[in-house]
Amino acid sequence: MHERSLPASPNWYCSRSSDVNDSGVLGVGAKNVIFLIDVSAASCRVTGELVGHKDLVSGFSFCQHAGQSHVCVSSSGDGTVRFWDSDSQVLIREHAAHKTPVAAVHWSPVDKNLVVSGDEKGVVVCHWHNTGDTASFFPEPRTIFCLTCSPHTWSSVAVGYKDGMIVLIDVSKKGEVMHRLRGHEDEIHSLAWSPVASEEVLDSRPEDTEAGSVSSGDEKGCYLASGSKDQTMRIWSSAKGKSVMTLKLPYLKKRGSAVDPGVKERLWLHVHWPTGRPTQLVSSCFGGELVMWDLTRTGKQRWTLLGTSSEGQNHSRIVFNMSSARLQDGRELLISTSMDREIKCWDLASLDCCWTLPTLGGFVYALTFSPVGVGCLALGVGDNMIRVWNTLATQNQYDTRSFWQGVKSKVTALAWHPKKEGSLSFGTDDGKVGIFEVFSNRPPQISSSYHKKTVYTLAWGPAVPPVSFGAAGGKPSYSLYSCAGEGVILQHDPSKLSGEASDIDKLIRDTNNIQHKLSPHTDLSWKPDGKVVAIGNEDGCVEVYEAPSLKQLCSIQQHHKIINTLRWHHDHDSPPELHCLLASGSSNATVYVHDLRSVIENPPESPVVLTEPYRRLCGHTSKITGMAWSPHHEARLVTVSYDGTAQVWDALREEPLANYRGHVGYLLCVDWSPVDPDVIWTGGKDFTLHEWRVSKQEFTRPPKGKKMVDLKEKMKANPKQKKKNNNNNKKVAGGGGGGGATPPQTNGVPVAGGEKAAPRAELSAEEEEDEVVSTSSPAPPSAPFETQRKSFTAVKSKDKPDLNALKKKKPRSMLPVSTAMDHRPKEELLQDCVTLASVRHSSAPPAGCVPGRGEHIHLGLFSDRPALCRMFEAEEEAHVEAGHFDSVVYLRLWSGDLEGALQLATEKGELSDHLLSMAPMAGFGVWSRTVEAFVKQLCLQEQYLKAASHLLSIHRLYEAVDLLRSHKLYREAVALVKARLPADEPVLKELYTCWAATLEKDGHFSAAAKCHLAAGAGFDAAKVIARKNDVPSLRAAAGLARISGEAALARSLALRCAKDLAAARDWVGAQDVLSSQDSLLAHRLHLCVAELMATTLTDRQAASQPAARGHSWASPGGGCSDDGVGIRGRVRAVWETHFGVSQHSTGHRGAAALLQELESAESPTPTANAPLAQVQLHSSLHLTRAELSWLLDADVALVKELWQAVAWFREAGHFGVSAELCRLLFPDHDVGVCFRKRSKVLREEEPEAAAAATSLQAFVYYHRLYEHWWSDSTQVPAADGPEDTAEEPRPLGELDPVASALLSERHAACQAAQRSVAEVQARLAAIVLKHSRAQAGPLPSGDNEVGADGPAQTSAPGEPSDAECRPEEQETLLSLSTKMAEHQKRLGDLPEAVKVYPHPDVLECCLVVLHLSECSASVSECVQKKAKDLLRTYGTEASACRAAGRFLT
Repeated sequence: MHERSLPASPNWYCSRSSDVNDSGVLGVGAKNVIFLIDVSAASCRVTGELVGHKDLVSGFSFCQHAGQSHVCVSSSGDGTVRFWDSDSQVLIREHAAHKTPVAAVHWSPVDKNLVVSGDEKGVVVCHWHNTGDTASFFPEPRTIFCLTCSPHTWSSVAVGYKDGMIVLIDVSKKGEVMHRLRGHEDEIHSLAWSPVASEEVLDSRPEDTEAGSVSSGDEKGCYLASGSKDQTMRIWSSAKGKSVMTLKLPYLKKRGSAVDPGVKERLWLHVHWPTGRPTQLVSSCFGGELVMWDLTRTGKQRWTLLGTSSEGQNHSRIVFNMSSARLQDGRELLISTSMDREIKCWDLASLDCCWTLPTLGGFVYALTFSPVGVGCLALGVGDNMIRVWNTLATQNQYDTRSFWQGVKSKVTALAWHPKKEGSLSFGTDDGKVGIFEVFSNRPPQISSSYHKKTVYTLAWGPAVPPVSFGAAGGKPSYSLYSCAGEGVILQHDPSKLSGEASDIDKLIRDTNNIQHKLSPHTDLSWKPDGKVVAIGNEDGCVEVYEAPSLKQLCSIQQHHKIINTLRWHHDHDSPPELHCLLASGSSNATVYVHDLRSVIENPPESPVVLTEPYRRLCGHTSKITGMAWSPHHEARLVTVSYDGTAQVWDALREEPLANYRGHVGYLLCVDWSPVDPDVIWTGGKDFTLHEWRVSKQEFTRPPKGKKMVDLKEKMKANPKQKKKNNNNNKKVAGGGGGGGATPPQTNGVPVAGGEKAAPRAELSAEEEEDEVVSTSSPAPPSAPFETQRKSFTAVKSKDKPDLNALKKKKPRSMLPVSTAMDHRPKEELLQDCVTLASVRHSSAPPAGCVPGRGEHIHLGLFSDRPALCRMFEAEEEAHVEAGHFDSVVYLRLWSGDLEGALQLATEKGELSDHLLSMAPMAGFGVWSRTVEAFVKQLCLQEQYLKAASHLLSIHRLYEAVDLLRSHKLYREAVALVKARLPADEPVLKELYTCWAATLEKDGHFSAAAKCHLAAGAGFDAAKVIARKNDVPSLRAAAGLARISGEAALARSLALRCAKDLAAARDWVGAQDVLSSQDSLLAHRLHLCVAELMATTLTDRQAASQPAARGHSWASPGGGCSDDGVGIRGRVRAVWETHFGVSQHSTGHRGAAALLQELESAESPTPTANAPLAQVQLHSSLHLTRAELSWLLDADVALVKELWQAVAWFREAGHFGVSAELCRLLFPDHDVGVCFRKRSKVLREEEPEAAAAATSLQAFVYYHRLYEHWWSDSTQVPAADGPEDTAEEPRPLGELDPVASALLSERHAACQAAQRSVAEVQARLAAIVLKHSRAQAGPLPSGDNEVGADGPAQTSAPGEPSDAECRPEEQETLLSLSTKMAEHQKRLGDLPEAVKVYPHPDVLECCLVVLHLSECSASVSECVQKKAKDLLRTYGTEASACRAAGRFLT
């Protein structure tokens, strides 16, 4: 399905997670998927995926037997072993014999049906592919790291364990242990058998300290190579069961780099014994180098480094897997995977790297093509790296460079400089913004202004104040704009990123005099000419500003969820009317396209509110995450969504063209190829980047149901499992310690159990689990990769104290040292009494006796105060050594050192309410400092209310409020401020604002509105309530805004609510909403006309259900009856009776003011297939304008609006409704007489008005013509009936006026020219399609349903095709272009009014007239002659010729 792609990074710390077969197909385990890569060609290509495992793929192996090399096996941490067919990419069989995660698997090179696997508990299982049977063995109670089957004896299997043990077992004897190979001191990473079944290939030599001896084989056996974390490789004799050679890994110091002391801890030693090379062994090394060992060579230099012919061939991080294959063309290839996220192919003949395939270790968040460097694609990935790919490179199709310096977080946004080549800006998950110069090796420039949350969007645009004040005169100045999760857009000066970035909200507030809080921003997009910027907000609103002052032009209130992406249409090689198209996507599934040409070319004095889109693109089933306009087509758009698909649209026709479903999981980014109109690039959650062609897609629209069913199931999983996954993620491979095999890793972390769709506001925790936190080489900082694995439950049980034991335990003594002295032998205790008597009664104490110190410390309690102080000092030292600081505090307190006791308790975090109550005894300063320290301690213990209360005790009211606010205890903070501070305190308003923002984010809109009202922000309160977007919320928001004095907002919300009620046919409710505001009288008149029209058309046609709630004056028998006045008369009568609007009204009820109000309302152009209710609403708007123009005697506007009212139904395809409306508007079929009672005649003084009237009259006659035809065709004369039942014949020439008006030669010429242009365009499209298919090669069967000459062009059986009949008429691109120019010139010579105000199809009318002439005399001969002449002149198409053949012969 895709052309080129970058797969996910291979799994780390697995002994065999990749393998290659003789057909050149490489299988690589990445996450829980196996990617299939064709490595046989000069450049590799991803050909498919094997999807099915629920956890990391820990092992993969092909069957290396002839005729069965397409069959493969994989193992996973989910405990299953699966057999696959790599050709058809389907699952053959699944075994679940293991009860714990499987660590390794291998397909026997001898027996084509035997597969052996081992799990982390030490269980070895044999699987038989032909029968599906399994057999389990338990040779050793150790953790298995790797295993390999012998290539010479089917029953011999070597198993490597985590503790350094290697065991050879015989699976034919129930896993009997043949040899235990001891010698390694650490975990076994890899095992490889010699390709020769002999132990005589190596010469014998005496064993020394570095290389052991190789004994000549007296017994039959085979050599086995092993690689261990102890930095050594050993060659073992399977016959003798002992080591015959030891190879110590060389330390290769990189040029210009210092020795890394932690390199040993990051070692993974993989060994591979190539087929046909019994004396050569390939191994990995410390820093990613590959080494070829010559086992027959003596001395220290026994190895050769691969990739020495040129710089940069080797891996830059440790290598995990190697596999080799000899292809049919004789080449012997070695494939290696590494921690540097690259897959390399080596030619073992030359030891050089053939190609490198980069892989991705995280979500693809952003991709963008450089506007200057053609084909230069930048990728922002969740593995903390940026990739820059030269997609047009010919020698290396994957010519990619990686940038990681200074990034240190997920790259979530990218933007190329529009003019400066190689200048790439990036934004990260942690809020960092920087600029890379990709053609230099310098580290990036990092902006000193950081965002608080994830950077969503970066955009280059013209500088605005204050940055634009310093721009050099005459030189174009570009600033870098960044939008992040906290809702702020910063403007960075690229020339001095060290300076502080400016927030553009300040400029927006100052320019537009905005007092209320601005909605958080989520996206921005500069128009390509730099004159206008569109900004998307969290509430779904899109605001358009004019540079450089950022004056607001309009507000697009169509979306009601967070805006995720905005894109302006390109302005190169496209009509000017397309330059102002803005596409927007939000968290709902609909894409809207807005035409802002009128707003941009004629900026209004005040911002315009737009609530109707120019086009709707419906089809996605989940949130929109990215979009891109095609630079090669006009109004062609591609969008990506959380439904897992990419959709290509024809935006003007609202038509889906192609749908791509090649990804697994949701998509995040998309861009169109700048050089190939048929190629699109997409990236997403599955860690892959895909290049695909639009013309090769099977589907045209997204799937109806949600594609992410498995994602929803994971979201419903047991929450305890998520906690378990979080704990497992902390365990990283390779460490010592007991228990269980090291879990395989994807890019450094285990696969997460489930993922949930991340909101735009910030990345989800599940994404962080599934993505990579390590960085890439050459020398990025990285955390240690090996930690001890411990049992979580064991640690938990050890740390849990025994409550019963605590209850029985005696309290700890405050004087333990002196107390211990009382437990000595009796003689010593008696001597203490004598000594104490001597001290008390003698002037000089005994020699060496100092009460309270040393051996006489316990005597300090019975001597004087200095002795007691000495005893306390000794007791304090003992308590400090034991960690009993609370006892030390009490000792100091008893000794009178209250300040010292409080200071010690503060330092150790042992303050308590008891100590704090005694602090005032030491003075106010000590008490105040103690309270502050206790507050900090309580905050660490999350006792915030108690901490705030203690701050109040020292009169720190504002600090207490800040403490409560910082921990989101807004309710308590507001209560405290209102109780202790004046009502006009500014901090109270800040609290209400912050509380409202939090409530709004959590979806508590009513509570948030209360906060805004309390803060005096009625505007914000109304907008918050309106975010719910249902009728009650909009009604309440409109009333709130009206009461708060926000007239413009109240007006906008009332209109939105009324439109929703009208759509539900609740006309009474809609009028009630609008009646609360006098300024909405014009819109009430519009809804009145809409109700009358809906009721009248429903009554006449009986085509739909009656209104849910309607007015009595709108019912057919109530209010103002029809009595022959027509719908327009009813409208004016209802206006005058119920709304007080007539020809004599003045003021705000005057027709001029009302018409001016309605002219500002949105009136989009008619489109096909629009719903009837929507068409009625738009048509009624034009009819309302027409009646107001009639009241003003504005005949020109009257005619135009009447024409628009009828045109809406006609263009939308509602033919019957259009005919009925014409009968209602003109009951006597005469447009010139608009009101029967007054007989007011339209004046056709202006040409445009005359053309509109003529067009309107033509359509009225058109419907009348069909009425005559249908009435004549339904009359069936009775052969035997009485004569008086026959209808009287029509008068001669009755339809001549009708036919004469319809048979217009000017309009026939115009329509013929338009048909010719459309025909030539279709032929040109067919030629282009044929040419593109010829370049793409022959199509597979089933794709030739549409021929090169266009759709549905087939010849009758037995007739030669057009190419066979007229070879001289084969058309070329030049001839068709010439014809196109001629037809367009003909079309351009016609009057503009003929094209703007069309007539019905003249040829169709000619055919109807001629049909009528056959059954009645209502058409005269001259009219028939005119119809035939028009058919001969303009009916040149095949279909017209066939229809007119019977009349022209």
